Amino acid sequence: MPLAPAARRVPGGHKVVVLALDGVYPFELGIPHRVLGSADGRYEVLSASVDGQPVRTNADLTVTPGHGPEVLAEADTVVIPPYAISRASAAAPDPRALGALARVRPGTRLVSICTGAFLLAAAGLLDGRRATTHWALTDDFRELFPRVELDAGVLFVDHGDVLTSAGAASGVDVCLHLVRQDHGSEVANQVARYCVVPPYRDGGQAQYIERPLPPAGGAGTGPTRDWALGRLELPLSLDELAAHAAMSTRTFARRFREETGLSPGRWLTQQRLRRARRLLESSDLPVERVAHEVGFATATSLRRHLAAEAGVAPSAYRRTFRASGPGRPAPTPFRDS
Repeated sequence: MPLAPAARRVPGGHKVVVLALDGVYPFELGIPHRVLGSADGRYEVLSASVDGQPVRTNADLTVTPGHGPEVLAEADTVVIPPYAISRASAAAPDPRALGALARVRPGTRLVSICTGAFLLAAAGLLDGRRATTHWALTDDFRELFPRVELDAGVLFVDHGDVLTSAGAASGVDVCLHLVRQDHGSEVANQVARYCVVPPYRDGGQAQYIERPLPPAGGAGTGPTRDWALGRLELPLSLDELAAHAAMSTRTFARRFREETGLSPGRWLTQQRLRRARRLLESSDLPVERVAHEVGFATATSLRRHLAAEAGVAPSAYRRTFRASGPGRPAPTPFRDS
C-alpha cells in the first residue's frame, strides 16, 4: 500500500477552515487536517484563530494557526473543534469568537466537534434544530440552550448546512461523513484505510455512557435493591420485591420511583444491561449465556434491550470494548468558572 498522503493545502479545492479557539483540544484540532487532508487533494484545509495570534490549547502547548479570522469569509466549510469552557463562557462566549463566525458567508457548511456545539448554539445557529455534543455535557447544554433539540445518543447530526458531533473520535466520524457525502463511499473508505479507522461505526455514543447505580442507602427501597442485585439472574416480580421490602406493591412502586426516578421494572432492566455490558467486555461467554446470567429470558431479549439502550448488538458491543482496559478515563465536564 502506498504511503498515506499528508494533510495539505490544495488551492482551488473545497476550502475548509478550522477555527481554533482559546483552550482548543489539540487532538480534535488536527482531525479535519488528517481526515479531509487525506482525500487526495479534494479539500484545502486551513486553520485560523479569532485574531491571527497563537492559541493556547487545553494541554501544555500553544499552537499558531496559519490565518486570522478573515479567511473564514472564503470558506466552503467551517469546523469548530472543541475547546475548554466553563458554564459562564458557554453561555456568553468570547465576543471575538462570535465576531469570527459572523464573517462566515451565508450557505457555508458549519461543523462542530464536542463543545464546539456550544459556540454554534450561543450564536443562535442551532435554534429549532436537532444537535448533539459530548454526552457528559448534555444536561448543561439543555439548560443553557432549551431551543435546541439535543440528542445525546448519536455520534453526529447532519442538517446539511450544519453538522454537530459528539466527543473526541466522533470528529473522525463526522469528517468521514463529509467525505462520504461530498465524494461517495469509495473515497471515504479509502480515506478511512489511510487513517486506520473504521469507515463507519455502529451505534451512537449511548454505548459509551456509564450509568451509575442509584445509591441504595439503608432505608426505603435501598435494601431491596441490594437484594435484587444479588439475584438478577432470577425472574424477579414486583410482588417479590414489595414483599422483601415489607410494603404493598403500590407503596413500593411509589417509593421506588421517588428514590430512583425509575419504575422497578425499568430499573431491573437497566441493572441487567449494566451487568451484561460488563460480561461482554470482560468475558468470552456466549451471548446466550450472558443473557441467562443477567436474567433475560433469551438472547433475543438481550439483543433487543441492548439495541434500544446502546444502539448496537451484543456482538458489536463486545468488538468495541472487549480489548479495552477495565478503567476508562472519565470525560471532562465544565471546568470551574
